[in-house]
Amino acid sequence: MLKKVGTTLNNDKPLFRKLFKVGLPLMGQNLISASLSLIDSIMVARLGELELATVGLATLFHFIFWMIMFGFTSGTITYMAQFWGNKDIVNLRKVGGIAFAVCFSVGLLFFFATLFIPRAVLSIFTNIQDVIDLGTPFMRIGSVIFLIWAVTIPIQSMLKATQQTRLLMIISGIVFSLNTFLGFTLIFGKFGMPRLGLMGALAAVLISRVVELTLYLIIVFARKNVLAGSLHNFFSWNRELLVRVIKNSGFTTLNETAWGIGASLYSAAYGRISPTAFAAFQASQNIVNLFSMACFSLSDAILILVGEKLGEGDLEGARKDASKLLRIVVLISFFCGLLLFFVSGPVISLFKLSPLGAKYTLYILWVYSGMLAIKVLNCSLIAGVLRAGGDTKFPMITEAACVWLIGIPLAFLGAVYLKLPIYLAFLMVQTEEVTKGFIIFARYLKRKWVQNLVKDISSDTEISADTMGIADNTNSVDEDESQ
Repeated sequence: MLKKVGTTLNNDKPLFRKLFKVGLPLMGQNLISASLSLIDSIMVARLGELELATVGLATLFHFIFWMIMFGFTSGTITYMAQFWGNKDIVNLRKVGGIAFAVCFSVGLLFFFATLFIPRAVLSIFTNIQDVIDLGTPFMRIGSVIFLIWAVTIPIQSMLKATQQTRLLMIISGIVFSLNTFLGFTLIFGKFGMPRLGLMGALAAVLISRVVELTLYLIIVFARKNVLAGSLHNFFSWNRELLVRVIKNSGFTTLNETAWGIGASLYSAAYGRISPTAFAAFQASQNIVNLFSMACFSLSDAILILVGEKLGEGDLEGARKDASKLLRIVVLISFFCGLLLFFVSGPVISLFKLSPLGAKYTLYILWVYSGMLAIKVLNCSLIAGVLRAGGDTKFPMITEAACVWLIGIPLAFLGAVYLKLPIYLAFLMVQTEEVTKGFIIFARYLKRKWVQNLVKDISSDTEISADTMGIADNTNSVDEDESQ
């Protein structure tokens, strides 16, 4: 494996330079986001295990929303990346407009649910009354986050598709720094500020997300990024384009929603063991995210690069590039798994956990470290290669079946009925990931994903790369970032 990867790297330097140019900022962005969650959890954990469990359960609804948004915009990136490869900015903007409209509509639904019925939402995930009581005001006040994300996530997807990933990393770094400073200040009452505890963590998140949205609007629209345009440019869709994008994105949305709700039900099963067990699970997830999100971000890079190649019409080149990129992703995730195994103990010590909670957390992390390469390969195939070519229906059915027919029953069997320790229940659930891996890899080998989706979609106005100044605008973006 190492020999093949070394040969591939040596023979395909332009491809891998592009992978690291696009992928490393995405890894940086996701590492920053994961670090933000980790640091928030470490600070909240200082308040107590009940507070940590409360934040974990209260944010599950945010996680489901984020998965829906990720699923839909991931489906739109399929078309945006191919339009970028085809140098069709007119239709690229229209796809972005579709993403804005759908994301904001869904954001309104989540906003109203958490604003008016937060107790009912929390009761889905836990029956621990103390957690529900503490989490209700947390969710109600935090409901505005859904409206903010409904705008920022589509903008991020457009920047990804046009390979402006350094902007994403830079803005994430600013948000991380601001959130960390405000969280420390408001949670513990530093620098003369009141000690707000759990609500201080929420206030820090809200302020940081408002700043994030403002930065995206300024950089993309006020500074005339290549993506900038009038409302008509974004929302004047024709029926052909709308139907194609909605159909493709519908499957990816169902895929990620089914997975996200399933993952939340895993948490619901673990949350019925004990507050200590769930706090251990929550702590482990924040630690794992530092490693998994960095690796999973490479699936976005694969989607962007393979999609661009397919949009150019080079189908055989796209197939070969996908094979090479997958080898690198597996190797990176394997070493990340090893690193996670060895650093688990020292990182856990940062959390204020009971001895039993620390033990549970350590064992969960050991299980995850052994599964990381498999999880990342599955993600790179489903959300990267297959999705780049619009092969979204089969992965959606496969992932939903594995989660709902294998993973969730095993989670409740182990946690609720067999009353196993949480790390053994977590281990049982990994059967779902292994089963899914065999099915998805077989699908990849059939090459049904190797297709150009945009070759017969025309713009209302023909615009070339030179006319739009794509090269010039991209360079100006780099200059803006360096400043």
